[in-house]
Amino acid sequence: MSHPNILILMVDQLNGTLFPDGPADFLHAPNLKALAARSARFANTYTASPLCAPARASFMSGQLPSRTRVYDNAAEFTSDVPTFAHHLRRAGYHTALSGKMHFVGPDQLHGFEERLTTDIYPADFGWTPDYSKPGERIDWWYHNLGSVTGAGDAEITNQLEYDDEVAYHAGRKLYDLARRHDARPWCLTVSFTHPHDPYVARKRFWDLYEDCPALDPAVAPIPFEAQDPHARRLMLASDHAASHVTPQDVRRSRRAYFANVSYIDEKIGELIDILERCRMADDTIVVFVSDHGDMLGERGLWFKMSFFEGSARVPLMIAAPQLPARRIDRAASTLDVLPTLAELVGLDLSGVMPWTDGESLVAAARGERLRAPVPIEYAAEGSYAPLVALRDGPWKLVLCELDPPLLTNLDEDPHELRNRADDPDCADILAAMTVAMRARWDLARFDAEVRASQARRHVVYEALRNGAYYPWDFQPLQKASERYMRNHMDLNVLEDAQRYPRGGDD
Repeated sequence: MSHPNILILMVDQLNGTLFPDGPADFLHAPNLKALAARSARFANTYTASPLCAPARASFMSGQLPSRTRVYDNAAEFTSDVPTFAHHLRRAGYHTALSGKMHFVGPDQLHGFEERLTTDIYPADFGWTPDYSKPGERIDWWYHNLGSVTGAGDAEITNQLEYDDEVAYHAGRKLYDLARRHDARPWCLTVSFTHPHDPYVARKRFWDLYEDCPALDPAVAPIPFEAQDPHARRLMLASDHAASHVTPQDVRRSRRAYFANVSYIDEKIGELIDILERCRMADDTIVVFVSDHGDMLGERGLWFKMSFFEGSARVPLMIAAPQLPARRIDRAASTLDVLPTLAELVGLDLSGVMPWTDGESLVAAARGERLRAPVPIEYAAEGSYAPLVALRDGPWKLVLCELDPPLLTNLDEDPHELRNRADDPDCADILAAMTVAMRARWDLARFDAEVRASQARRHVVYEALRNGAYYPWDFQPLQKASERYMRNHMDLNVLEDAQRYPRGGDD
């Protein structure tokens, strides 16, 4: 299988601690559990940045935000950054995207040959933070806790409508690929927006979790004054004081979130079922991944934007004939997906690897080699200067020029309740990791580059909103005159060509 097909199943804001070895037992996720049983399961995978647009640009390119310059949800992903879609397409693959990728800027394809839906979020510079105004809340787009206090069930929402469409177009595309009108191998990326907040789910999924044992967070809310500096900034950014979040609100939010995992599981099951019924499963690598996680009320924190496990850790499962179905505990990164796929399908990335921050996980999956320590960055809303982190073995160190270092041992302290940075017994670990991080990151330069980017974008956005406005949002092309039966076609040829399997096939 030198040129296998690739199906990438991406979800949004799925907490990786809920996937210790595939979905946690309490999750009603039979399709993901079946996928886990045949996958290499990277149990300690981290996002490159715990926010949608920077995480996704890094996932696609294998580069950290400090390289891509996608620092936040309104930073342009420039067209000269190669993505896995570019690499695969250059090697002869058909590349397609159904769903969200949160590209900002006029290029809304980034190597995909076709895009089947629009995005759910805007593509312009409107959501640009402003480091020159620390503490400023921008009410019209910043997170608030209304998602928590308004949690519950509903039969249709903005996000449900979007993911229903994503799944429909992805399924239709799989049927088209099965017909083999195009002989090329293919890579289809299907990217859902759930279980991202708002915490609202369809009732039939909501009802699955009435007696769920995981509705209460493992770590109770920490008082504002006792939180670390970045957590306090995030609480201020989400206007925590304006909402009185009750324990019942927390339970309802987590219930809806778990319900939406089951909703996504059903959609993924439908796509894998098409893959199997259309005889493509044996020739297709399947990747399941999230862009970042969600704190889900742990410590009193919600959403993402922090380096705590619930926010920064994500599920990653890869089902491929070359990889044994097993759990791998060594830390990995979403940066690693691009080089891993390249190795699995035989692509030579030697010319671009000097600009890639990821590593192939093929050897790690086989138990032959360990991945190097995993880097993470954050430079978006709720921060006043860039934060960086490194996961090295059991240790995680967070550095920011504004804050004291935050060092935790995840083996001994999985809930990250004890900062060991001032512990004399950890002085050597702190020193070694600090040296490694200072060698990787020039934080003063990083800060200056982020501020310059923000300033440029504020000028451009204000200018482009004056006068005639030309949107960058992707407009799906629908060639209705080429679908179904039209009079420039031969009906007999059409009906035979669109049937799979065709008459006489086994």
